[in-house]
Amino acid sequence: MSPSLFWVIALFVFAVAEAATVGLVSIWFAVGALAGFVVSFFTGNLWIQAGVFLLVSFLALVGIKPLADKFFTSRGHQPTNADRVVGQEAVVIEPICNLENRGLVQVMGQDWTARSQTGADIPAHTVVIVDRIEGVKLFVTPKD
Repeated sequence: MSPSLFWVIALFVFAVAEAATVGLVSIWFAVGALAGFVVSFFTGNLWIQAGVFLLVSFLALVGIKPLADKFFTSRGHQPTNADRVVGQEAVVIEPICNLENRGLVQVMGQDWTARSQTGADIPAHTVVIVDRIEGVKLFVTPKD
């Protein structure tokens, strides 16, 4: 296999791995593989190509990652649908009983499994406030 083909395959593998992950994980190695690919046209020495790959990957990681982290964190936290329900009013559509592990509320047009924050039973049609979310369960207290 020619060195150029090796670097193209490595670039492809690292790019696919980056696309499959949520964060910036292997993009640095994809940049290094691209550099190794370019260098393969100037020298057939695999040690030099590998050295350029490692050096460029390291420099990309050290130089670009802090900038990328700053860019992504400066955009602010975007609340998810789950975050948005905390503090909202909800209506109990299935009575809430923590001992029987049952209860359902509707908040913002969505049905959620619910438990009582205090442990007290809450009858159907009661208006409640969402105190917190734990997994897929909302913990609520009656509004009164």
